[in-house]
Amino acid sequence: MKKLLKILSSVLILLIVGILVYTYFGYNSWSPGEVTGIPDQTGIKYYHSTYDECRSSFRKSALKLKSKLDSVEVFPLQVKSKSDDDLTIDVCYIPAQQRKSKLLILSSGIHGIEGFVGSAVQQMIMEEFINQKIVSETGVLFIHALNPYGFKNLRRVTENNIDMNRNCDVDSSLFSTENRGYSQLYSMLNPSGKANAGSLLNQFFMLVALEKLATESMKALRQAILQGQYKYAEGLYFGGKRSESQVTSIAPLLIKYARDYEKILNIDLHTGYGELGVLHLFPNPVSDAKVKSAIEQVFAGYKVDWGDSDDFYTVNGSFSDFIGKLLPGKMYMPMTFEYGTLNSQTTRGSIHSLHNMILENQGFHYSYQSAKTEEKIQQNFREMYYPSSISWRSKVIADTRKVTESFFGNFRRL
Repeated sequence: MKKLLKILSSVLILLIVGILVYTYFGYNSWSPGEVTGIPDQTGIKYYHSTYDECRSSFRKSALKLKSKLDSVEVFPLQVKSKSDDDLTIDVCYIPAQQRKSKLLILSSGIHGIEGFVGSAVQQMIMEEFINQKIVSETGVLFIHALNPYGFKNLRRVTENNIDMNRNCDVDSSLFSTENRGYSQLYSMLNPSGKANAGSLLNQFFMLVALEKLATESMKALRQAILQGQYKYAEGLYFGGKRSESQVTSIAPLLIKYARDYEKILNIDLHTGYGELGVLHLFPNPVSDAKVKSAIEQVFAGYKVDWGDSDDFYTVNGSFSDFIGKLLPGKMYMPMTFEYGTLNSQTTRGSIHSLHNMILENQGFHYSYQSAKTEEKIQQNFREMYYPSSISWRSKVIADTRKVTESFFGNFRRL
């Protein structure tokens, strides 16, 4: 009898713990909160609901600049697709009007769905900052929607399930890179079968992830998962077996337009990683002391994360690194603007972000258990990269206005 009571007591404890975990950590139970105190909503006009609307608006802004400034080039690059003949990367190049000294490359949408915010930021800068004074000695190259398939279909990846920000390099040996850490986590990261957010395993995903943390640090796990992998075509963060056509088509343009400039600054626009409502500045690892000093001058007054924080990770095949490799001999300054959404700098937020990605990828490859779970999974995925919050969107534009006012002046004086 005592033994039976002991067993029942243990079962009751596990049940209570399970209920608490389900309530606190369950897939449908968590939200990072809301950004508050942002009354200025003038930037909301730059946001749109579809890829087509964003592209149309970008083109209109680009053509306005062409009518006001000399020698502006505006054109689309057609992206080949097995399913869609209307996918383009759109380019607007504004040459320095007097002397070609510095070039700003402002790129967006390499992670498809993140292009909504990237497009809004680009249009704000085109409409509010580009003028004769700004471009007297500084050229600006806008690259809109590097991954139009993902943008249009609300995915991070290309039609080939490739993460383009793990696919860019001048050396094809990138695609032979081995990621043993990812292979060890494969079963957790890439479950098969129809996606079901309400399943017992998914409701207790937090415990599964925490069990992994018991043997590995968050930094080690984050690095293994996020750096990129080149083995599993159906998996997360797949970098491909060869360069995507978008990469090979944009490369000669980057070389062409950067040729006459001495100093190059790339700002690549991203959403999803980091503290809710915070603009994070992440340059790729920089070993050259002069380049590092120049970046600090350009972004003086702003916190630049140089990779010495606990949550930092490096990636293979990034677009920013790729530009630097294409332009040897130039002073090249890489910078990522990352607009945080789910507090993924915390353990809890990081695990929830990963879970969103796992379920979206599983649903794409294996379908969904029901229409209801499909709607929930896709909604959570959209919110992670393009939050519907008006206050969050307003803050993105407000913060970017401030940093743009600062870095344009600093870059011109560099």
